[in-house]
Amino acid sequence: MKQVVISGTGLFTPPHSISNEELVVAFNAYAELYNAEHADAIAAGELTAIESSSAAFIEKASGIKSRYVMEKAGILDPARMTARIPERADEEISLQAEICVAAAQQALDRAGRTAADIDMVLVACSNMQRAYPAMAVEVQEALGIDGFGFDMNVACSSATFGIQTAMAAVQSGQARAVLVLNPEITSGHLNFRDRDSHFIFGDACTAIVIEAADTATSAHQFEILESKLKTKFSNNIRNNFGFMNRFDETGVGKPDKLFRQQGRKVFKEVCPMAAEMIRETVTNAGLEVAQVSRYWLHQANLNMNLLITRMLLGRDAEPQEAPVILDTYANTSSAGSIIAFHKYQDDMPSGSHGVICSFGAGYSIGCVVVRKK
Repeated sequence: MKQVVISGTGLFTPPHSISNEELVVAFNAYAELYNAEHADAIAAGELTAIESSSAAFIEKASGIKSRYVMEKAGILDPARMTARIPERADEEISLQAEICVAAAQQALDRAGRTAADIDMVLVACSNMQRAYPAMAVEVQEALGIDGFGFDMNVACSSATFGIQTAMAAVQSGQARAVLVLNPEITSGHLNFRDRDSHFIFGDACTAIVIEAADTATSAHQFEILESKLKTKFSNNIRNNFGFMNRFDETGVGKPDKLFRQQGRKVFKEVCPMAAEMIRETVTNAGLEVAQVSRYWLHQANLNMNLLITRMLLGRDAEPQEAPVILDTYANTSSAGSIIAFHKYQDDMPSGSHGVICSFGAGYSIGCVVVRKK
């Protein structure tokens, strides 16, 4: 089987950051307004008052201290609680395509490649800003790539599923090199009025160049030794937004058209699934867990990652073994594990092994075992 490598990665970080403290001020102001407006119904037991939030609560529950977003003022406006980003004309580059191009250029530079070397573009993320034409085809056009592109959505596992899809395309000869992009503008599907989840997500875009090992020239190569994908249906993380919403006007704008989850159930069910998946994929790569020096895990919740690594190692992981970017980026869905990989890879010696693992809605889990060349 043809050997395939990740030869370059890139990262676009939005210009605005929101601290927990800033987010809490806005949320609590909204809660006060809501409780005052509905005081009579709350007193009559017809509605429940909204509890205030706190920065300490957020950090303890998630490990998140701040997050990057595409626009800040609208999110922090208690009367609005969502970003203000104007629609663009069809003739302008789309927002998701724009951030893809920024991340892609960095990945191409690290891979030592240009657009002429890429045959396939894959945009893999939780939410696309439109149904069609595909975001990947627009990015292909913007970069001047002669080939083909398409979109895919496997929620938080989109990047690892994208890596597997790209690897198969290179192995089969469909593409010399593939550009995988993860433009996660997750602030668009986050309910900033929900105390249990208003702090979870942030925005970012990652890019990955995947190509055949025998033609790669990059100084940043990681050979893909094994990959494994798994899905199991669950309603514990769900978003019902879609084009059929207009069929029933009573549901338009309701909370279920944004992100929602049953966090405790997700924690209890996904952690052992992810740990077992990692162990199995490492074994299939001909390795033992002790030979893995780094875990680039999905960045959704610090407590989840601590538990997963503890299940694998039988002890708490050292900071360099399971790098955390969650504290400053929050949950960036599929981009999270790739941000960690991008930021914490250059110090690894040749021959060392690592695991990229994502997990989330679906449930979906993707695991990729790599070796630094």
